[in-house]
Amino acid sequence: MDASLLSYVELPADAGRLRVAVVTETYPPEINGVSLTTARVVDGLVRHGNSVMLVRPRQNAGDVAAQEAHYEEMLSRGLPIPRYPHLKMGLPARSALIRLWSVKRPDVVLVVTEGPLGWSALAAARKLRLPTITEFHTNFHSYSTYYGVGWLKTPVKAYLRRFHNKGDVCLVPTRALAASLQRDGVRQIEVVPRGVDTDLFTPARRDEALRASWGAEPHTLVVAVIGRLAPEKNLALAIRAFEAIQQRVPEARLLFVGDGPSRESLSRRYPEHGYAGMRTGEDLAAHYASADMFLFPSLTETFGNVTTEALASGLPVVCFDYAAGAERVRDGDNGALAPVADENAFVDAALRVAGDRCGRLAMAKAARQSVQNLGWPAVAAQMVQLMTGIIKQHEVRNGVWVAG
Repeated sequence: MDASLLSYVELPADAGRLRVAVVTETYPPEINGVSLTTARVVDGLVRHGNSVMLVRPRQNAGDVAAQEAHYEEMLSRGLPIPRYPHLKMGLPARSALIRLWSVKRPDVVLVVTEGPLGWSALAAARKLRLPTITEFHTNFHSYSTYYGVGWLKTPVKAYLRRFHNKGDVCLVPTRALAASLQRDGVRQIEVVPRGVDTDLFTPARRDEALRASWGAEPHTLVVAVIGRLAPEKNLALAIRAFEAIQQRVPEARLLFVGDGPSRESLSRRYPEHGYAGMRTGEDLAAHYASADMFLFPSLTETFGNVTTEALASGLPVVCFDYAAGAERVRDGDNGALAPVADENAFVDAALRVAGDRCGRLAMAKAARQSVQNLGWPAVAAQMVQLMTGIIKQHEVRNGVWVAG
């Protein structure tokens, strides 16, 4: 194998039930919904006794394959992504993957991202006649409108359709997204819901000292916006909704948690709001739990993990009625929903939650209860079952024997 293309740490032979190659162009310590979800899936697969081979781009010059005891890791070349220099796009590695998987043949390949590395993985898997599953995480075609290149929407959608039709099945987190992709021509789709770590994200992490650092008293209404600060997140609507809230609750505070290309312009234009920056782990969980309600105005999500994290933290969620909002938020019970793209209705929904303290406290309790049974172990079990079925279908269709 050409070490300049792929470097890796090899584990001893394992008698795990499945050998799964996971190919992704983002993974922790990078912080985004795709990387964190993928890490949960990898952890869940391993906990179910499977062997995982993770393929990802090298994140920086000093990055080396992790010396983890529970999965193998292969690193490929990568280039910085425009406007997100801390993230890498994997370079094509078809030949290297063919050589690697010819020697260490996986039972199934899970392709997480649609960049050049993901495309190479699909091509290598097809060459070796390996069962392949893709995941749809990001509505890239919807992003084009927010970056002034709306003319790219149609060709990007065509690329995504072609990409996901090269696998045996495409996994999506919601029924609505499955229906949308079917209309766009993606043929084989399965719905696998997202989990949430209810031990990490919990109201028990509420911290009055942290709230005080935001200038909030114990009874001050803190409105949180958590996630990437970027044009496609529709943050102007969060500002508008909060300004309406402040007319009714003058002492309310708005807190942004996260980083991204819009942070500098936001903090310069709206210096009166709080900007906590990027937070992770228990620190992030404390920021969730120490707020009082959550605004999520994005219209470009495939799911939106922050929705379930906020609910688990005991925050009523205000969002549009699609993606995780449609799946997990019950209007008037654990949050408030607005019809998709109806900005006036979104502002009204935010006002309903903010203006009724007793109702908001009841919603907070219901929010936590609504996601108590959405743990990641159940998601991993469903993934294993689905992979096993895909492998068997592939054997029958291609006449290929795959070790179990």
